[in-house]
Amino acid sequence: MFPPSTYHARRERLKRDLKSGIALFLGNNELGMNYAGNTYHFRQDSNFLYFFGLDQPGLAAVIDVDNDREIIFGDDLSLEDVVWMGALPRLKTLAEQVQVREVLPARRLTAFLKKARRAGQAIHFLQPYRHENMLLLKNCLNIPIARQKAAASEAFIRAVVAQRAHKSADEVAEMERALNVTGHMHVAAMREARPGQVEAELAGLVQGMAVSAGGNLSYPVILTVNGHILHNHDHGNTLQRGQMVLGDFGAETAMHYAGDITRTFPVDRRFTPKQREIYEIVLDAEVSAIASLKPGILYRDVHLAAARRMAEGLKALGLMQGNLDEAVAQGAHALFFPHGLGHMIGLDVHDMEDLGENYVGYSDAVTRSTQFGTAYLRLARALEPGFVLTVEPGIYFIPQLIDQWRRKNLFAEFINYPAVAKYRNFGGIRIEDNVLITEKGHRVLGDPIPKTVEAVEALRG
Repeated sequence: MFPPSTYHARRERLKRDLKSGIALFLGNNELGMNYAGNTYHFRQDSNFLYFFGLDQPGLAAVIDVDNDREIIFGDDLSLEDVVWMGALPRLKTLAEQVQVREVLPARRLTAFLKKARRAGQAIHFLQPYRHENMLLLKNCLNIPIARQKAAASEAFIRAVVAQRAHKSADEVAEMERALNVTGHMHVAAMREARPGQVEAELAGLVQGMAVSAGGNLSYPVILTVNGHILHNHDHGNTLQRGQMVLGDFGAETAMHYAGDITRTFPVDRRFTPKQREIYEIVLDAEVSAIASLKPGILYRDVHLAAARRMAEGLKALGLMQGNLDEAVAQGAHALFFPHGLGHMIGLDVHDMEDLGENYVGYSDAVTRSTQFGTAYLRLARALEPGFVLTVEPGIYFIPQLIDQWRRKNLFAEFINYPAVAKYRNFGGIRIEDNVLITEKGHRVLGDPIPKTVEAVEALRG
């Protein structure tokens, strides 16, 4: 945990921002994989971690702004629990470590909330994503599950985002620990990959490294020769000469801060000329986008500039044509780059996504596009010091998308479909790093992870 004063200060600011009412934090519980006693690896709710720091199941908490009370609800382990799980400090002792003085049994939460409602207090809650917490809200606050997302407190959401979006020096240091482990994972995959291997061998290697470093994965491993499938968690393919491997994975520290890095490398020792051409277009876009980062600029503009830069490279190869400003404005580039340039990262790999992307990545001044591709941009708002974000351009050749667009003759003035057909089985390339926005510019976090053609090929032996 961070120092106790960190959690106290966060809660004090939340009280000032909310001004009145009760802020309800629902921690997570154990979830059974195939029966109740055989559980998935426990992961605490990130908002609970941020404000209360306690990383164990069965907890909830409230901040009663009106009466200046902070209460953690939960139970100490029974003797039977201790037999199976070992002894833990009493909950009151744990609460004192985050400067919370009041602890009540878990069964008291429902009565507490119902009494507060009868007294006319507003109950602020964040939209739940676990079904047991949806049921708890239904029981405590009499809100049907189908209405809970809409009934979540916008004031609470905005107050949480306002704090969590700006990373402290301690948080940045923790993220760099995650990224340095992540870097070792990527280097190991690039060194160890060989023709004839099954993707699962490399996926198991990097997952083991994350666990052995004392944490876990920050999200399921994407490691595939089918790099054009953006979130491909299948690891059943055998690596073959002439293919590339796209690895998108990261470590999460014991304190649950995330790393998120992507590298793409050839199964052979060297990139083919065609692979190298596309790779260098993506790398140029990534390096240029990072170089442009500073407070005040809209990340949407960085995204569009990266799209424009990749369109230039594709035009030089004869895959795009015509007026590229118009092509990007109309969304023709999304045939090759159908996702956003990046997102916030922190305690969650898509930071605070449970609170709603539009609250996290957008603002009153910057609203989400409805255009294919650009609509998937998770972060578009003006950048501020303390933001940590990903920069992850990519170029992909998705056969089904190519076929659909060509059949409809979409953007024929900008796309050379006969030339694109020659890349139909190419796959995809993405390159990604994590960047802190500083007072005057930016800093790429973590130790450098090889990404130039020469550095990647050197690792391939």
